[in-house]
Amino acid sequence: MNVEVKEILEKLNAHEISVAEAEKRMKEETVDDLGYAMIDYQRKIRTGVSEVIYCEGKTSEQIAGIVENMIAHQVGNILGTRCSAEKYEAVKIVCPDMEYDEEARIIQYNREAVSMNKGVVVVACAGTSDLPVAKEAAITARFLGNHVEEIYDVGVAGIHRLLSKLDVLARANVVIAVAGMEGALASVVGGLTDKPVIAVPTSVGYGANFGGVAPLLAMLNSCASGISVVNIDNGFGAGYMAHSINSLGGKE
Repeated sequence: MNVEVKEILEKLNAHEISVAEAEKRMKEETVDDLGYAMIDYQRKIRTGVSEVIYCEGKTSEQIAGIVENMIAHQVGNILGTRCSAEKYEAVKIVCPDMEYDEEARIIQYNREAVSMNKGVVVVACAGTSDLPVAKEAAITARFLGNHVEEIYDVGVAGIHRLLSKLDVLARANVVIAVAGMEGALASVVGGLTDKPVIAVPTSVGYGANFGGVAPLLAMLNSCASGISVVNIDNGFGAGYMAHSINSLGGKE
């Protein structure tokens, strides 16, 4: 909760302002219009997670402006996805403590401690080429307050590699299965665990992969039960959904 909203609620509880005045000021304080972006500062109150910046399609100046505004509003933890190294350099000028993972293309600013969920999120990645999407999922889930274990290069072309990690799958509360090509990993994982599986198709593959459409359809038609599917290359969406599921188990 940012400082402005907290002060409004305190004044309302102390009967220093009316409900109508509190409502008016909440609307004014919880959305900031920068002209090119309207930052939703009430989102954390509603959903438990502050607004996340999708950097692709935004200019360096716009991203830096959003980050600067969020810090001015006392937002302690900031996450930005699909950020290039060039845009990160611009953001560092206004926020020197911003961190960057080039492979996942994620920026993150962590000033406040995050309460951790009890369960473990396991990210299983089919091949090394799928790593950028898998790491986006893992970093997102970890940023939101989850213990994350990662098992990489365990695709079905060498099924023994996945079977050697059954102990890791057994510890999972939620599994994220990331795969391109034919996307078979999610079905295999779904047949090995009693936990929910979030399947992430990637655009990795040869021509008939159709930029990720082939694994997307394969995952949607999986024979294994308990599998849900996010959009192509949507590691962030998978990490966020895994957090939502894992939150049901409570905090440590």
